[in-house]
Amino acid sequence: MRHILTEIEIAADAETVWQALMDFEKYPEWNPFIQSIKGNTEPDEVLEVFIKPPGSRGMSFTPTVVSLEPNRLFAWQGKLLFRGLFDGRHEFRLEPNEQGTTKLTHSESFKGILVPVLWKMIRKGTERGFEEMNLALKNRIESGN
Repeated sequence: MRHILTEIEIAADAETVWQALMDFEKYPEWNPFIQSIKGNTEPDEVLEVFIKPPGSRGMSFTPTVVSLEPNRLFAWQGKLLFRGLFDGRHEFRLEPNEQGTTKLTHSESFKGILVPVLWKMIRKGTERGFEEMNLALKNRIESGN
Protein backbone atom coordinates (compact mmCIF):
# COMPACT_ATOMS: atom_id res chain seq x y z
CA MET A 1 0.00 0.00 0.00
CA ARG A 2 1.20 3.52 -0.79
CA HIS A 3 0.07 6.80 0.77
CA ILE A 4 -0.02 10.49 0.01
CA LEU A 5 -0.66 12.70 3.02
CA THR A 6 -0.77 16.50 3.11
CA GLU A 7 -1.78 18.87 5.91
CA ILE A 8 -2.54 22.56 6.27
CA GLU A 9 -3.69 24.82 9.12
CA ILE A 10 -6.64 27.05 8.24
CA ALA A 11 -7.55 30.08 10.37
CA ALA A 12 -11.22 29.16 10.73
CA ASP A 13 -13.38 26.80 12.71
CA ALA A 14 -14.11 23.29 11.41
CA GLU A 15 -17.67 24.19 10.42
CA THR A 16 -16.48 27.01 8.14
CA VAL A 17 -13.85 24.78 6.53
CA TRP A 18 -16.41 21.99 6.11
CA GLN A 19 -18.91 24.30 4.41
CA ALA A 20 -16.31 25.46 1.87
CA LEU A 21 -15.01 21.93 1.30
CA MET A 22 -18.49 20.50 0.69
CA ASP A 23 -19.73 23.35 -1.56
CA PHE A 24 -18.93 21.48 -4.78
CA GLU A 25 -20.77 23.98 -7.00
CA LYS A 26 -18.10 26.58 -6.18
CA TYR A 27 -15.10 24.33 -6.87
CA PRO A 28 -14.54 25.81 -10.36
CA GLU A 29 -14.06 29.22 -8.71
CA TRP A 30 -11.10 28.18 -6.58
CA ASN A 31 -10.06 24.53 -6.79
CA PRO A 32 -7.12 23.86 -9.15
CA PHE A 33 -7.08 20.09 -8.50
CA ILE A 34 -10.61 18.75 -8.01
CA GLN A 35 -12.45 20.78 -10.59
CA SER A 36 -15.83 19.07 -10.32
CA ILE A 37 -17.76 16.80 -7.95
CA LYS A 38 -21.35 15.85 -8.65
CA GLY A 39 -23.65 13.56 -6.71
CA ASN A 40 -25.01 12.78 -3.29
CA THR A 41 -22.48 12.65 -0.44
CA GLU A 42 -24.25 10.00 1.63
CA PRO A 43 -22.33 6.73 2.21
CA ASP A 44 -22.69 4.17 -0.60
CA GLU A 45 -23.62 6.87 -3.14
CA VAL A 46 -21.57 7.22 -6.33
CA LEU A 47 -19.97 10.55 -7.21
CA GLU A 48 -18.78 11.93 -10.54
CA VAL A 49 -15.36 13.53 -9.99
CA PHE A 50 -13.05 15.37 -12.39
CA ILE A 51 -9.48 16.00 -11.24
CA LYS A 52 -6.65 17.80 -12.98
CA PRO A 53 -3.26 17.04 -11.44
CA PRO A 54 -0.63 19.65 -12.35
CA GLY A 55 0.72 19.11 -15.85
CA SER A 56 -2.02 16.69 -16.91
CA ARG A 57 -5.15 16.79 -19.06
CA GLY A 58 -7.22 15.57 -16.15
CA MET A 59 -9.45 12.57 -15.66
CA SER A 60 -12.97 11.65 -14.60
CA PHE A 61 -13.88 8.78 -12.30
CA THR A 62 -16.83 7.56 -10.26
CA PRO A 63 -15.88 6.75 -6.66
CA THR A 64 -18.25 5.57 -3.94
CA VAL A 65 -18.69 7.62 -0.76
CA VAL A 66 -17.47 5.55 2.20
CA SER A 67 -17.61 8.05 5.06
CA LEU A 68 -19.44 11.27 5.88
CA GLU A 69 -19.05 12.76 9.36
CA PRO A 70 -20.06 16.44 9.15
CA ASN A 71 -17.36 18.90 10.21
CA ARG A 72 -14.93 15.99 10.59
CA LEU A 73 -14.48 13.50 7.72
CA PHE A 74 -15.43 12.99 4.07
CA ALA A 75 -14.01 9.99 2.21
CA TRP A 76 -14.54 8.07 -1.01
CA GLN A 77 -13.20 4.86 -2.53
CA GLY A 78 -12.34 4.66 -6.21
CA LYS A 79 -11.00 1.97 -8.49
CA LEU A 80 -9.49 1.56 -11.94
CA LEU A 81 -11.66 -0.82 -13.98
CA PHE A 82 -12.20 -3.34 -11.16
CA ARG A 83 -11.28 -3.78 -7.48
CA GLY A 84 -7.76 -4.96 -6.77
CA LEU A 85 -6.18 -3.45 -9.87
CA PHE A 86 -5.62 0.13 -8.65
CA ASP A 87 -7.80 1.28 -5.76
CA GLY A 88 -7.67 4.59 -3.92
CA ARG A 89 -9.29 5.82 -0.71
CA HIS A 90 -9.40 9.63 -0.68
CA GLU A 91 -9.96 11.44 2.64
CA PHE A 92 -10.52 14.96 3.89
CA ARG A 93 -10.18 15.03 7.69
CA LEU A 94 -10.76 18.14 9.82
CA GLU A 95 -9.30 18.56 13.31
CA PRO A 96 -10.19 21.73 15.25
CA ASN A 97 -7.72 23.00 17.82
CA GLU A 98 -7.87 25.26 20.87
CA GLN A 99 -6.65 28.33 18.97
CA GLY A 100 -9.78 28.29 16.81
CA THR A 101 -8.00 27.05 13.71
CA THR A 102 -8.57 23.77 11.89
CA LYS A 103 -6.04 21.28 10.54
CA LEU A 104 -7.05 19.79 7.20
CA THR A 105 -5.47 16.43 6.47
CA HIS A 106 -5.93 15.60 2.79
CA SER A 107 -4.78 12.09 1.95
CA GLU A 108 -5.13 9.07 -0.27
CA SER A 109 -4.14 5.44 0.22
CA PHE A 110 -3.53 3.31 -2.85
CA LYS A 111 -3.52 -0.47 -3.16
CA GLY A 112 -3.72 -3.01 -5.96
CA ILE A 113 -1.47 -4.88 -8.35
CA LEU A 114 -0.78 -1.82 -10.55
CA VAL A 115 0.25 0.52 -7.71
CA PRO A 116 3.98 -0.39 -7.86
CA VAL A 117 3.97 0.13 -11.64
CA LEU A 118 2.07 3.45 -11.65
CA TRP A 119 3.36 4.95 -8.38
CA LYS A 120 6.27 6.98 -9.81
CA MET A 121 4.02 8.35 -12.52
CA ILE A 122 1.22 9.56 -10.22
CA ARG A 123 2.84 10.36 -6.86
CA LYS A 124 4.41 13.77 -7.54
CA GLY A 125 1.54 15.25 -9.53
CA THR A 126 -1.09 13.98 -7.12
CA GLU A 127 0.77 15.23 -4.06
CA ARG A 128 1.32 18.62 -5.69
CA GLY A 129 -2.37 18.74 -6.64
CA PHE A 130 -3.37 18.05 -3.02
CA GLU A 131 -1.03 20.80 -1.79
CA GLU A 132 -2.32 23.31 -4.35
CA MET A 133 -5.93 22.51 -3.44
CA ASN A 134 -5.19 22.81 0.29
CA LEU A 135 -3.57 26.22 -0.18
CA ALA A 136 -6.37 27.45 -2.45
CA LEU A 137 -8.97 26.37 0.15
CA LYS A 138 -7.01 28.12 2.92
CA ASN A 139 -6.73 31.31 0.86
CA ARG A 140 -10.42 31.26 -0.04
CA ILE A 141 -11.55 30.85 3.56
CA GLU A 142 -9.06 33.23 5.14
CA SER A 143 -9.76 35.96 2.56
CA GLY A 144 -13.49 35.68 3.26
CA ASN A 145 -14.53 34.58 -0.26
